[in-house]
Amino acid sequence: MRTILLATVAALAVTGARAAELNALVWCDHTDPALIEPFEKAHGVKVNLKEYEGTGTALSLVEQSRPGDWDVFVIDGIDVPRAIDAGLLAPLPEAELPMADIFPELVMAENHTRDGKTYAVTEKFGYNTISYNKAKVDAAALADVTALWTDEAFEGRIAIYDYYLPVIGLVAMGLGKETAELTADDLPAIREALIAMKRNARSVVDVVSSQTVLATGEVDVLVGGGEWVTAILAAEQPELDWMIPEQGAVRWSQSIGIFADSEKKDLALEFVKYILSPEGQARLATSSCYWAMPANAKAGAVLSDQQKAALRWDDQAEYLKRAQLYPAPDGDLDAAMQDVWTEMLQQ
Repeated sequence: MRTILLATVAALAVTGARAAELNALVWCDHTDPALIEPFEKAHGVKVNLKEYEGTGTALSLVEQSRPGDWDVFVIDGIDVPRAIDAGLLAPLPEAELPMADIFPELVMAENHTRDGKTYAVTEKFGYNTISYNKAKVDAAALADVTALWTDEAFEGRIAIYDYYLPVIGLVAMGLGKETAELTADDLPAIREALIAMKRNARSVVDVVSSQTVLATGEVDVLVGGGEWVTAILAAEQPELDWMIPEQGAVRWSQSIGIFADSEKKDLALEFVKYILSPEGQARLATSSCYWAMPANAKAGAVLSDQQKAALRWDDQAEYLKRAQLYPAPDGDLDAAMQDVWTEMLQQ
């Protein structure tokens, strides 16, 4: 009898261990133990994290998974409608979330809500703009973003972030265009500017290499960079900085939601609430992968003065006014933009 009882207890322990797990598809900033471990300890759970780059990759992972395999989804803010339309996200109990503390520009109801229900919340944001070495480049030389493709003085001194939407958006703004109003008729001028900028570029780089090329001095300027590149490096290399040119910057944001077929929605909600709390936001904002602005304004009370300075906390009201969102092209325009980008890469 004792053997049977012990076996039963052991089986329950294993079942409980399995139940006390949460599976999340995330960006790399969520993989920092400093962010995840406080939640795990507070709730006695294990958070299993799968890092990905690009919404297409995440959707492929979901398609290859069984219903219920995933609980939490961190996704590019502009792609939330796509996830809602695909039936991937569950409605969130907005009354349990700190919506009143989110910067108003980051609520993004047009992306996050459908038929009066909220499916995701912005958790972090920043700018695709210009990162640079201020010991080698005067900020005044970068005030007009068009200099990056018209001024030969930058030849061999710049790198381009390898993501077509924000860089095309930044170029479009330099040409006096609105990112939300781009059409196929705008692409010839954008193509010409991109190819000219590529002639000045030493390299086209991914997220990790974006930090490396600046930190090692391989280039002096990163097109498409921002606080997410240099804020984490500033303590050891204060010469690395970022700025917004007179034409403005492209604003990116990432959102968090719960998978519709999650079997642990209550635990997933607790995780979302933790990430959106001032403490969770401060840890997320200063993650070891990359830094960026927290969406919850109350995180400012948790961040240090040095951290807020690196993130330009006091400048956000002005920056938000001068920023435009990523282009959100339909299928045909998106394909045309990718064709232009591929042609630029091949130059």
